[in-house]
Amino acid sequence: MMEAFYDVVQRRRDVRGEFTGEPIPPDVLDRILGAAHAAPSVGLSQPWDFVLVEDGGTRAAFRDHVLAEREVFAETLNGERGGTFSKLKIEGILEASLGIVVTYDPSRGSPAVLGRHAIADAGLYSVCLAIQNLWLAATSEGLGVGWVSFYREPFLAELVGLPDGIRPVAWLCVGPVTQLATVPDLERHGWRRRRPLAEAIHREKYVVKPAETN
Repeated sequence: MMEAFYDVVQRRRDVRGEFTGEPIPPDVLDRILGAAHAAPSVGLSQPWDFVLVEDGGTRAAFRDHVLAEREVFAETLNGERGGTFSKLKIEGILEASLGIVVTYDPSRGSPAVLGRHAIADAGLYSVCLAIQNLWLAATSEGLGVGWVSFYREPFLAELVGLPDGIRPVAWLCVGPVTQLATVPDLERHGWRRRRPLAEAIHREKYVVKPAETN
C-alpha cells in the first residue's frame, strides 16, 4: 500500500496531449471529487467548489481565451526561449473528457475562520490541497489531469457564472489518457530541469544556494 502511494506521486503528470476524450465513469468521477472534498482546510472552512464543464461551446470559448493569452506570453520571450515555447502544448481543453473549474470562496466560514487571522492566504492553500488530492486520486484511477493557467480570472469567472467574490483557482482538464509520460513535458522539451531534492533542503535556517541553470 505504501509503495502504491509513492508510485502514484511519481507517475502524476500535467497532461496536455494524451487525452482520449472517452467519458469518465460516474463512480470514478465521484471518487476523485470525494478525494478532493476530503482535503484538509483551514478552520474546516472547505472553501472550494467544483464547476463541471462539458459544454463544447464553453470549452471552445475558454480555449480561444487561453490561446490569446499564450500569445501575450510568447511576445515576452526572445530567441531560443521563444523557440522552445513555440513547441509546447499548454492545454487539452477540447481533447479532455471534462473541465473542472475549482473555486475559492473566502467568505466560507467567515467571519471567524479558525487559523486564518494571521495568514490571509490559508484558505487559498486549502483549495490547492483539494486540487492535489483530486490529481493524485485521478492518477490512481488511470486518468490524466492538466492544470490550465493561461487565463485571466475575470474572464473565467464570467464564463462559468461565478458570483462576486468567488475566485477561479484552476481549470483542470480531466479524462482518460493513452499514457502518462515518464518525463514531464517541460523537462522533455528543455524548458526547465527538475531540481534535485538536495537543492531544496535547508537545515535550521534558509541558506542561499548557487543560482539555478535551465
